Amino acid sequence: MLAAQVLINALVLGCLYACIAIGFSLVWGVLNVINLIHGSFIVLGAYLAWGLYQSLHISPWYALAIAAPLFFAFGYLIQRLILNRVITAPVLVTLTLTFGLDLILNNAMIYYFKADYRKLTLTPPMGSISLFDVVVPVDRLIATASALALTGLLYLILRRLRVGRAIVAVRLDRDAATLMGVDVNSIYAIAFGLGAALAGCAGVLMALIFPISPLTSTAYLGKAFVVCVLGGLGSVSGALAGGILLALIEGIGSTLIGPAHATTLSFVLLIIFLIVRPQGLLGRKGFE
Repeated sequence: MLAAQVLINALVLGCLYACIAIGFSLVWGVLNVINLIHGSFIVLGAYLAWGLYQSLHISPWYALAIAAPLFFAFGYLIQRLILNRVITAPVLVTLTLTFGLDLILNNAMIYYFKADYRKLTLTPPMGSISLFDVVVPVDRLIATASALALTGLLYLILRRLRVGRAIVAVRLDRDAATLMGVDVNSIYAIAFGLGAALAGCAGVLMALIFPISPLTSTAYLGKAFVVCVLGGLGSVSGALAGGILLALIEGIGSTLIGPAHATTLSFVLLIIFLIVRPQGLLGRKGFE
């Protein structure tokens, strides 16, 4: 029963980790920008869900419909007005810029919300499902389904829509895409907006499970980075596989050697993958 519970928890948490990482992977793969503000986007999405529920009693499920366009517009403007000016600069320049933006946003959240931990608690609680002594809260199941839906939606956008194919084309060969009439700057802004939207929606879902504080942004960023390496940059299915693998390793580590060492195990796994299989589990040249 303990093994079954750990496995179910890993599946639930892994889908959420995939939702966290896929936006980070999208921006990194298309723009070649390691977006250090991604973790703060997630925390800001969590605060949005918490604020809407506390002040207006808007369910987190409805908050997703608010967070997606809001964060898309926010990310689109950041890329267009700020990042686009240095997009062709060396990686260190964009890394430093996103680090500075992250400091600004994170400190703004600390100023307005303080560093205290808050919790989004639904009233009345949604209860849990128990099957053969394996217990899964209903809100976590719905959050998992929502994370899978968001991941699948991005997959469909990249596979079926014209703008998605343009994103893939820019990812594969920017110069060739430009010669074919693709507005690369617009695609960059759209990709960054999609990454921000996914981060904001992931924050809404994570608010149902974990306490909210600006101090958790670094942890979310670290998990996104690890999942990208494990699953492979440029693969939606890879992000899902990497998220489940990370959650499984953390669950087993927490059970065997304690929760305090779960993060250490995940980064040990990261180093092993970088040495043995740097392309990740399902890493490919283009987004699929």
